[in-house]
Amino acid sequence: MRDSERSEITQILRDWNDGLEDAQERLLPYVYDELKRQARYLMSRERPGHTLQPTALVHEAFLRLSHQTGVDWQNRSHFYGIASRLMRQILVDHARQHAAAKRGSSPMHLSLDDVDLPVEDRAGSILAVHEVLDRLEKLDEKQAKVVEMRFFGGLNNVEIGEALGVSERTVQREWQSARLWLLRELSQA
Repeated sequence: MRDSERSEITQILRDWNDGLEDAQERLLPYVYDELKRQARYLMSRERPGHTLQPTALVHEAFLRLSHQTGVDWQNRSHFYGIASRLMRQILVDHARQHAAAKRGSSPMHLSLDDVDLPVEDRAGSILAVHEVLDRLEKLDEKQAKVVEMRFFGGLNNVEIGEALGVSERTVQREWQSARLWLLRELSQA
């Protein structure tokens, strides 16, 4: 992404903060492709005809973003961080609905490196990761954000570093530490 596009996104977000009515409409063309890329990453192994498609995930996330109140949009990284959180919430909601429909089935175990399983097959695991991630957030907010952006947002270390304003090396260290903690917590659950 060019610096001029980054600056334009930041300016549009400021306009949104200022209450300009057309800001959301102007923002969508700049962020849609990146949101769609994140959604495709999350949904890449879903079966054909699945009820939750990447486009639906993007639209639902943007719809929820557009209804956010009281957010002081800082820049594009802040926007993508919140978008990752909303995609997480949407996937968790979907997993909860699916798990409720299949009460009594035992959740499968999840490798944090393998998020290519269909949402239906990992519904219980998504819920488990969500609950453990909430606990991690209370201990280390930065590590929780790294996990959330990687696991639910599909961002790579460079993108996460940019979003958080830290180096790629820092992201790698935070990921390794968080991953070990998460694996330990998930194995005890």
